[in-house]
Amino acid sequence: MLQARSLKFLTDLKKNNTRPWFDEHRTQYETARADFLSLVEKLIPAIAKFDAPIGNLAVKETVFRINRDIRFSKDKSPYKNNMSCYFNRAGKNGPGAGYYLHIEPGKSFAAGGIWVPEPAVLAGIRQEIDYNFSDWKKIIENKKFKKYFTEGMSSSDTLVRPPKGYDENNPAIEFLKMKSFIVRKGFADADLQDKNFVQDVAKTFLTMKPLIDFLNAALH
Repeated sequence: MLQARSLKFLTDLKKNNTRPWFDEHRTQYETARADFLSLVEKLIPAIAKFDAPIGNLAVKETVFRINRDIRFSKDKSPYKNNMSCYFNRAGKNGPGAGYYLHIEPGKSFAAGGIWVPEPAVLAGIRQEIDYNFSDWKKIIENKKFKKYFTEGMSSSDTLVRPPKGYDENNPAIEFLKMKSFIVRKGFADADLQDKNFVQDVAKTFLTMKPLIDFLNAALH
């Protein structure tokens, strides 16, 4: 679980996203960060129960910095309004599919899959879906899977036309047009402060594991 003061810090940061304010409230930030790191430390072994290699990760290998990269952004706010982490067997910057946790007041969620993979990886995933569409359907049409991920597969960024080599009448065309393969489940602020939050996130990741395994199989 997370402490209410950690969420309050993120709420205040969103209203005062400047370096001077952050420096004045660095103690509150360090407290909130320690709270988040403690959560991640508990989450790693919980995930490792069903995805053993995750247990080899150190906390620092999963957690993202709060500083924003503003070099190519019109938004020059120096800090993110969230705390987040990504669990991939090769660490947060590793290739392939993994599990992501995003903590932001009113906008928290757990997600998993692979976001905008490189062309060669994307081609491999599309081929895997095409060749093993029946297995793919078993995953995304599973009752528990659909109950957890009510919005289905992320389709915010898709091709208008079929990718090269695929026909519009392909039964898997809806998924073959996708550029990312992500599912997510939202959490209310009250959920974050519940004593069972770590277990709830772990259950969410467990439910999406067949999807993670399918996507990673496409890389090999």
